[in-house]
Amino acid sequence: MFDNYDELNDEQIDLLREIGNIGAGNAATALATILDEKVEMTIPMVKITGFDEAVRELGGAETMTVGVLVSFNGEANGMIMFLLNLEDAKSIMNILVGDDDSDGELSEMKLSAIKEIGNILSSSYINSIAALTGLTINVTVPYVAIDMVGAIMSVPIIEFGALGDKLMFIEENFSGASNHLTSNIILFAEIDTLKIIMQKLDLDL
Repeated sequence: MFDNYDELNDEQIDLLREIGNIGAGNAATALATILDEKVEMTIPMVKITGFDEAVRELGGAETMTVGVLVSFNGEANGMIMFLLNLEDAKSIMNILVGDDDSDGELSEMKLSAIKEIGNILSSSYINSIAALTGLTINVTVPYVAIDMVGAIMSVPIIEFGALGDKLMFIEENFSGASNHLTSNIILFAEIDTLKIIMQKLDLDL
């Protein structure tokens, strides 16, 4: 039995990694549909890590990042955050909606498109969990922010910090015919949700 992320054993962590791998595969398929081209994905890096290490992995607290936050609830509760380097976000938006900004900033149209991409990719992970476990999981309307990594990461820290400082950190590298991008997914599920998922997948606690 465990009461926080710090107490997860190797077998439980491996199960979470496998869920992350499946979600990443679904995300690649979704991204290919968005871009209307074949998208290849390297093996994703999936690990259970602390908030501070996640911030370092994302380039440091002051690195400008685009974040899309989606909360999920129902028979599973938590939040998932899609993070994209600001320059990568600008590049992929230029592909999707054209280079319409003379000052190089992200327009409202591009922000809306980023929100939708983040929503689709984040939902790929939630749908993977739902399909594997049979749980009914609802997702909230996504929230998009452009800010420093430290500020964006403060949201899950405030929301879930009392449950421990560990989260699932996933780094994905996608390559298409016209672009390459690295994205990160941060998944934080409530402890009771982790227990339910593992029970559904017949893993002894």
